[in-house]
Amino acid sequence: MRTMTISLSHQQAERVQQAVESGAYASNSEVVREALRLWAQREEIRALELAKLKHAYDQGMASGPPRPIEPEALLAEFKAKAPKRGESILRKSGHRFCERECDNSKS
Repeated sequence: MRTMTISLSHQQAERVQQAVESGAYASNSEVVREALRLWAQREEIRALELAKLKHAYDQGMASGPPRPIEPEALLAEFKAKAPKRGESILRKSGHRFCERECDNSKS
C-alpha cells in the first residue's frame, strides 16, 4: 500500500479520530479509505446520471419540434397513470397489498 501525507482541518481530524475512538473504524487510514470509496461511488453515480440526462436530451431533440401542452391536461394524464404505475410496481414486487387490492380495483 502506498503511503501519502494529507492535511485535514481541525474539525476533519477530530471527526476522523471520533470515528476511530467509537470503534466504527480500526484506524484513521480506514476512515479515509472509506471516504474515498464513497466519493468514488458518488462520482460514478453522477457520471451515470449525466449520461442519462444527455440521452434524454438527445431523445427530446430527436423527437421533433416542440408542441404546446396544456398544464391541466398534462397533470390529468399523470394522475391517470399514477395508480396504474403504482399497481404495476406492487404487482412486480409481490407486495401483499396487491394480492388483496389490485384485482379488486378493476371490478
